Amino acid sequence: MRASQRVYEQLRSEILDGVLPPGQVLGEVEQSQRFGISRTPVREAIGRLAAEGLAEQQGGRGVVVSEVTVDDIAPLFEVREALDIQAARLAALRCDPAEFAALADRLEEVAGLFDSSQHSTDQDPPATYYELVEQMDRAIDAAAANPWLDAASSTVRMQLARVRRLAAHDPSRLAAAAREHEQIARAISTGSTQLAEAAVRLHLNNALNSALTRAPLSGQREASLPEASHTETSPREAPART
Repeated sequence: MRASQRVYEQLRSEILDGVLPPGQVLGEVEQSQRFGISRTPVREAIGRLAAEGLAEQQGGRGVVVSEVTVDDIAPLFEVREALDIQAARLAALRCDPAEFAALADRLEEVAGLFDSSQHSTDQDPPATYYELVEQMDRAIDAAAANPWLDAASSTVRMQLARVRRLAAHDPSRLAAAAREHEQIARAISTGSTQLAEAAVRLHLNNALNSALTRAPLSGQREASLPEASHTETSPREAPART
């Protein structure tokens, strides 16, 4: 792995996990010393983070981790709606129906696991749900078979992962989201673009309302808020169809 790629992946992970909070300076000298490499690959890595919106130039301080507030939620969902709907429509046209029918069955099962009376203490419904959502997102991307759409989605997904840190963890929302993902998977498996679009719209509307309801007041910064372990997907995950 190239040095710049290694630095990029490490810094990106730390930003998404909140280890590097908004406003944290990403100094080339400090990072090159930390990773034991020259400044050139560090500069390349930081440039990639800036291009993805995870870092920004701040006058007098250099490059810092960019800030995310609840004011970013609605605009991000506007972009997310267009991308997710198109991906689902393409997947419905191009997918292996059996693959998505199987995903729907598994999502139906995990939705039931959120009822504490239906699972033992050694089970972790949220973790199972996150894994299935990640698997489903990969399946949708693969079925859609549009690298340009995938590239456009990746930046939005990363920012949404950071936005989710602003909202409180809500197990009931996770259960509802699991059922909504089941509906999306089943709709895609039918090959109907209309059903797939309707299922995605319903899910995104509910996810947006939940995020706006549970997030702190507009204007508060991520760095000053209590850190949520999860909402509907892990912050480190690329998928953002929560």
